[in-house]
Amino acid sequence: MTAPPLRVWREQAGALLRLRLARPKANILDAAMLAALAAALAEPASPGLRGILIDAEGPHFSFGASVAEHLPDACASMLRGFHDVLLRLLEAPAPVLVAVRGQCLGGGMELALTATRLFSAPDATFGQPEIRLGVFAPAASCLLPGRIGQPAAEAMLLSGASLTAEAARAAGLVQEIAADPEAAALAWYAASLADKSATSLAHALRATRAPLAAAARVRLAALERQYLDELMQGADANEGLRAFLDHRPPRWEHR
Repeated sequence: MTAPPLRVWREQAGALLRLRLARPKANILDAAMLAALAAALAEPASPGLRGILIDAEGPHFSFGASVAEHLPDACASMLRGFHDVLLRLLEAPAPVLVAVRGQCLGGGMELALTATRLFSAPDATFGQPEIRLGVFAPAASCLLPGRIGQPAAEAMLLSGASLTAEAARAAGLVQEIAADPEAAALAWYAASLADKSATSLAHALRATRAPLAAAARVRLAALERQYLDELMQGADANEGLRAFLDHRPPRWEHR
């Protein structure tokens, strides 16, 4: 029997929801993983929920979304399902803490961009390599400029280059670097959230995040249309994805 792609449990008398990506080493955000995340986030929040902590099994947080599911016959449902998960996290009634080890790439980094506070191991790397495959990252295009500024976001999205943990902290993406990022996240939860009213936290989070979530909902819909109706109708996006799956260099036609 195949193990579930996501481990879900509660701690702190139900006040902390734990979500752990459980398909190491890559923790690919495929349809099964996204469905599990959506189901976990669709569960009614417990009355005292004060935090959501997302981490991952294995040496890496996530290599990103499934490249095969970016191909034309699957990319529409993949994008919509992924963006639904991200919007659920942006609109969550409790702070979202994300603990990253190893590589945090593509859709994995987009998932991390929903964090209220991001914790990183010293050797972690963060990147949006989609441009190397001839595509772009809709969610990162929407969320990354607000976290690290427009020029820095454009540099990452247009080059596909990655940031080290220290560079990510200097840019404002990462808030804390620790040898054990999960333990650091739990310590921050205990010091900053555990003694607060869950109702008051939810209102405070809604007050600060509602404009971000509302703008993301509109912007992601527009970016989905651009991705599906324009980018994927051209030759290069399809060539780049197939070249990656075929383990060969892409042959760009620039159209």
